[in-house]
Amino acid sequence: MLRVAVVGSGPSGVYTAQALVQQETVPGVTVDVLDRLPCPYGLVRYGVAPDHEKIKSLQSTLRVALEHPGVSFFGNVPVGDGPGGLAPRRLLELYHAVVYCVGAAADRRLGVPGEELPGSFSATEFVSWYSAHPDAAPGGFVLGARSAVVIGVGNVAVDVARVLARGAHELRHTDVPDAALAALADSRVTDVHMVGRRGPAQAKFTTKELRELGALPGAEALVRADEVALDPAWDDPSGLPGPVRRNVEVLRGWTGEPAGGRGRRIRLRFFLRPVALLGEDAVRAVRFERTVPDGHGGVVGTGRFEEIEAQLVLRSVGYRGVPIPGLPFDAGSGTVPHERGRVLREGLPSAGEYVAGWIKRGPTGVIGTNRPCAKETVSSLLADARALASRTLPADPREGLRSGGLEPVEWPGWLGIEAAEAALGRRLGRGTVKIPDWDGLLTAARGGP
Repeated sequence: MLRVAVVGSGPSGVYTAQALVQQETVPGVTVDVLDRLPCPYGLVRYGVAPDHEKIKSLQSTLRVALEHPGVSFFGNVPVGDGPGGLAPRRLLELYHAVVYCVGAAADRRLGVPGEELPGSFSATEFVSWYSAHPDAAPGGFVLGARSAVVIGVGNVAVDVARVLARGAHELRHTDVPDAALAALADSRVTDVHMVGRRGPAQAKFTTKELRELGALPGAEALVRADEVALDPAWDDPSGLPGPVRRNVEVLRGWTGEPAGGRGRRIRLRFFLRPVALLGEDAVRAVRFERTVPDGHGGVVGTGRFEEIEAQLVLRSVGYRGVPIPGLPFDAGSGTVPHERGRVLREGLPSAGEYVAGWIKRGPTGVIGTNRPCAKETVSSLLADARALASRTLPADPREGLRSGGLEPVEWPGWLGIEAAEAALGRRLGRGTVKIPDWDGLLTAARGGP
């Protein structure tokens, strides 16, 4: 038999586990899916906006894979050299092979003055807060802010802009934690500026996400005609790829003056590059430089500047992988060096160590992109199976996990968390409501009140 550990229970980890137990080339493969958190599903649980229920329903598909007889789940298991972590070398003593599917947990930085001012956050911090991630800061994102600037024009930027512009009553039926829902209800934000340094033809949001901004009750989406006209494709988008052309068509309908009568305004701004966050004790504005197309798909600065008022700034300019202590890491790409999923140490494949997902290829693609990525890695692992299975392992990896002082949350513990969150929602007169803190999650997993 071949015993494999998959580190990470998001889509890439679950697809990897699924590919391993569904294949017929190597019989008798068993998979333990390890996660630092006591809950499975990764960014599907902690990164998808609460009002995107169709995407969140992917949890049901991932659940089927995790309930396969050949798969076991162990949450609350941190991996990496260092205090409290399970070292990669120790994992190889417990398993024939280890596949790291840990994603890209860090945010890219703007690298501009004032980025550390109070009131300036990464979009991921904001998403973690309204998604009840147990590591998230307790709050303070929207209280008192009148104007918010979201830097970036991808789907995450659209998500956070939409949540800021929604009425809290529209989120009451979702699993947003109660404290976040109360803070959003008290929000004074009237203007949300979503800003990109290039034009609408280069924006990364999807048309579906974009249209949702224009359909929010009580909010108005606005585009400045003089800005979007700088894009060479604006006047004649017929030669653009279909998704980009549809984005331009949606934006065309939002040019003009505010209609008035709505409580909040979402202003999509283009060809503005952030150069500084302004303020002393807290951010008060963002200074941008006007850019223009350079004729090669990029932009150049014009030396003209504009300030946009903001008491809240959310930076959404991309993700980046972080090193796993004990594994090689390429700081330039933010990935683990590999060859078709095989981890490379000093240029050579490291026996039994593999990667899949964003830590393998960088933060690119959509959720479905993780399937072929996982299959490639699994193909490499199965090709190595005979050599890998020749090692003798301890009878039960659970004992190895516990001997390191870890207290894994197994699948029944996760079901306990689900039951506790359903009960919390009933007490609050809502649907299921997420538990937002470590103590509450672990207490629920162990059958506490």
